[in-house]
Amino acid sequence: MNDIKIEDSLIVNLSEFYKILSDPTRLKIVCTLIKGELNVQSICEKVNMSQTAVSYQLGILRGARLVKNRRSGKMIFYSIDDDHVEGLINLTIEHLSHED
Repeated sequence: MNDIKIEDSLIVNLSEFYKILSDPTRLKIVCTLIKGELNVQSICEKVNMSQTAVSYQLGILRGARLVKNRRSGKMIFYSIDDDHVEGLINLTIEHLSHED
């Protein structure tokens, strides 16, 4: 077993990170964006939610650096912030799918 000491501040940050991903709505949005960049309306259609609800959740996800946005004219497009996010989701799915 590793004897690596993890600072309390990192534990708090990790906990907050996983709290954000623990919400099914936010996780659904993240999984949708793993497939590619989308505007808010397209995200709403794919996750079957109102624009207000999706925009609120995207704000939380942006604050946690899980998603990023870019503007093209009047449209705002959202995507996964970086490959680490997709890797974390895929690794978790692999772990949960693993049978003893």
